[in-house]
Amino acid sequence: MKVTIQKSDIKGTVNAPPSKSYTHRAIAIAALSKKATINNPLISEDTKATIRASEAFGAEIVSKKDSLVIKGFDGKLRIPDNVIDVANSGTTLRIMTAVASLVNGATVLTGDASIRTRPNTPLLNALNDLGAEAFSTRGNGMAPIVVRGKMRGGPVYIDGSVSSQFISALLIACPFASHKTKVMIKGELKSRPYVNITIDMLKGAGAKITADNPNTFTIPPEQEYDMSSYNVPGDFSSASYMMAIGALCGDITIKNLYPSEQGDSALIEILGKMGAQISWNEKKGEVRVSKSELNGIEVDVGKTPDLVPTLAVLGAASKGTMVIGNAEHVRYKETDRLHAMTVELKKMGVDITEEKDRLVIKGGAIKGAEVHGWDDHRIVMALAVAGLVAGDTTIDTIESVSISYPGFFEDLRKVGAAVEMPSQD
Repeated sequence: MKVTIQKSDIKGTVNAPPSKSYTHRAIAIAALSKKATINNPLISEDTKATIRASEAFGAEIVSKKDSLVIKGFDGKLRIPDNVIDVANSGTTLRIMTAVASLVNGATVLTGDASIRTRPNTPLLNALNDLGAEAFSTRGNGMAPIVVRGKMRGGPVYIDGSVSSQFISALLIACPFASHKTKVMIKGELKSRPYVNITIDMLKGAGAKITADNPNTFTIPPEQEYDMSSYNVPGDFSSASYMMAIGALCGDITIKNLYPSEQGDSALIEILGKMGAQISWNEKKGEVRVSKSELNGIEVDVGKTPDLVPTLAVLGAASKGTMVIGNAEHVRYKETDRLHAMTVELKKMGVDITEEKDRLVIKGGAIKGAEVHGWDDHRIVMALAVAGLVAGDTTIDTIESVSISYPGFFEDLRKVGAAVEMPSQD
């Protein structure tokens, strides 16, 4: 499907959608518990994949108006009756690959065409070192993946430079191993805030995890989880598009944004450094952003890869030069987002250079164009921001926003965006 966006003056208030990252983890941890209620979950295509996978292992999940009630399998997983299809959800694939190592039998996991191009070798190697059997059917580290348990535990090294999801997956599964586990991270741990989120949630469910140092975690064996209930916070990753719209196109207030472990809250500080009029009332959970003259700066996105598409658009609409660095791991998301943003912003007249691990953007006028969303929710939403600045912009594959922010275009309309929705190809 396509959408056409015109230059718009924005004013209004929206609620940040619930966090996708927290919802994934809450479902998985609740499924490994006895019984739990998850309040304010994000129900999107990605989180539905985690629900289906948890049910395949034996959880019973009932969706209510603003909650999920989960009767978990208490660490005693059944062998799935069928292949687990994670659709487009990389988080589901990585977490459930590790969870599958707890099954006394074999599990097959796969997903859509994009998922079948995403790397998993560090996680598969780690699970094999921990006593499970895990392999890619094509021998390339990509789905389809077969996992046969049970995991024993023990010492394990894992590369942290590709995806923090590998580490989060191990931290969720390893407390159920039969032996003490020591997870040791090699290289720079990218997206560390997501690992912090995982640890915080696991400890809230009663798990015992000790950080011996920033890159080593010791996990006692044969633990139990007791999540009971969990309230999912608002999502700073999804809110980043609305913050950018406020800074570029008008005046916007985003609610349901309270302090948490989310690394993408860094955008508030980044926008401030760029010259935006932005304030965060942490007690009320409200961020207000007003149209400002922005200046390009240098940003290290090692911890905040999901901000890259948003930052690229902000740089394109700013004065001076924007450098988005330490970003090679962004190439291993739903798409190669460094390349995708380069291709599409060039169509919009932006002076942007793609390098191995960074983007260099010389700010100036953004022109309307027909652009491709790459079937990637974050590319689509970032290009929508660019369209509100440029006008006369058409974006395809917009259905992908259902992965993380199903109400995105409705929220745009709510604050005054000129959005022509959508036409069927």
